Amino acid sequence: MPDRNADLITALQGAVGAGHVLTAEAATRRFRTGYRFGTGKVLAVVRPGSLVEQWRVLQACHQAGVIIIMQASNTGLTGGSTPDGDEYDRPIVLISTTRMAKIHLLEGGRQVVCLPGATLFQLEKTLRPLGREPHSVIGSSCLGASVLGGISNNSGGALIHRGPAFTQLAIYARVNEAGAIELVNHIGLRLGNDPEAMLTRLERGDFTADEIEHPAGRAASDPDYAQHVREIDAATPARFNADPRRLCEASGSAGKLMIFAVRLDSFAAEKETAVFYIGSNDAAALTRIRRDILGGFASLPVAGEYIHRTAFDIAALYGKDTVIAIEKLGTDRLPALFAAKAKFDAFASRFSFLPKDLSDRLMQAASQLFPQHLPARMRDYRDRFEHHLLLKMSGPGIAEARTYLASLFPSAGGDFFECTPEEGAKAFLHRFAVAGAAIRYRAIHRDTVSDIVALDVALRRNDQEWVERLPAEMDGKLLHKLYYGHFFCHVFHQDYVVKAGHDPIAIEHEMWGLLDGRGAEYPAEHNVGHLYPAKPALAAHYQALDPCNCFNPGIGQTSKLYCWGEEEAA
Repeated sequence: MPDRNADLITALQGAVGAGHVLTAEAATRRFRTGYRFGTGKVLAVVRPGSLVEQWRVLQACHQAGVIIIMQASNTGLTGGSTPDGDEYDRPIVLISTTRMAKIHLLEGGRQVVCLPGATLFQLEKTLRPLGREPHSVIGSSCLGASVLGGISNNSGGALIHRGPAFTQLAIYARVNEAGAIELVNHIGLRLGNDPEAMLTRLERGDFTADEIEHPAGRAASDPDYAQHVREIDAATPARFNADPRRLCEASGSAGKLMIFAVRLDSFAAEKETAVFYIGSNDAAALTRIRRDILGGFASLPVAGEYIHRTAFDIAALYGKDTVIAIEKLGTDRLPALFAAKAKFDAFASRFSFLPKDLSDRLMQAASQLFPQHLPARMRDYRDRFEHHLLLKMSGPGIAEARTYLASLFPSAGGDFFECTPEEGAKAFLHRFAVAGAAIRYRAIHRDTVSDIVALDVALRRNDQEWVERLPAEMDGKLLHKLYYGHFFCHVFHQDYVVKAGHDPIAIEHEMWGLLDGRGAEYPAEHNVGHLYPAKPALAAHYQALDPCNCFNPGIGQTSKLYCWGEEEAA
């Protein structure tokens, strides 16, 4: 085995260059350790710089019989982009795709072709001069999110009328039932038949308008979601990870394929928008707003984000530097900033006398040197109301919402105000900062926190009792409960900060039972990773994509040791 491993490293270095094959523990740490969850050992981290290099890496790994983990942005939400422990039966090669970040515009930007490393920020910046937008704007859970990661992991996004990230147009490689590698071109571009020539042309954008096809029955976004989400009396969730309607090849593949590019629709940017900030002490009032707007408004909202008071408070203190960084540096520089943070953490980990999470502690201390960053009206609503709803409308929907909200408020338990542009931007940045705030809280309070249980939950569209009530015994094991999410889609992120001395895994499994009793689906918009067993539809999807279990064993399974044995891999 050592000789075989050495031969593979040599082959990988020949494919991508020695400088892009990382084997040292310190060098691989930031790739094999998830931001939220997941860590383990790898034989190597490989960083191909072209699609042809990526293809050659796949061939070398397949010939060596190793496990392959595909990684775009390493958010570590459910552990699917990193190893999970060290109890695998074969070596692991982790392939990081971030060096391949090209985007090609089709038909004046009406559609785009994104290579594996392209980020949502990059796509948004590319489309902005054309007056168009991607499926999602700044994400709800991570900075530097990749486009392919969103497609692969059923990401939902915050924009109500566009639905989950989805496409049926992609070019990818798989290991088929016979154990052979095959390149599948379903991206709707005539590129020829030779794999390396096809990938070279794809990367260069070397195709003409005549070679762009629109295959019948294949869509580059979800065409039905705007109507689907309006069905407020349906007894099923609007969107969730294992929904068979949105599992197609690359979409929902979770690293069970090697994807080289996806083709996506873009959307006309909204020319006029307004944000309404709603506060209430009565959850039923927000339920009424959701049902009235989805069921009766002519215009769907652009976005509708919920924040509970506790989540507001944690984000105000522990997400302050995130908001300031986005405002001062812009989104373009943030991926580089967080990459530098990861490198600093890897360096600091070599010295046992330094505190764990040193960079988080330094950033938290620095954030307190800045003045209050949240607008006065938002802080006032925090004091007055438990529940906060950010409603963003566009075009004719602005007047429609203004008139409707004025008919409801002020009331005994609630009120609203129409945000200035600065207030609206701050409100949504604050909502974004909630997702990382619990992680920062854990870093600063290691002595009192066992860990975080992070769930994303899809409630049924007809559910009116959406506020969670935990049993007293379970509630007593938690320091904080952070509730936030995409209110009109009925998708909630629920982060539980577990007290030291209690088992987060046991608590999470107990939570699953409560959610099952409510008819909820989970995970809603990330992927099952190593945390959840895949539901039957998703498990069947995985098996069809990766029948030989070459890619990231353990995704959606309860055991990691179900892959090729040594004899079969030889």
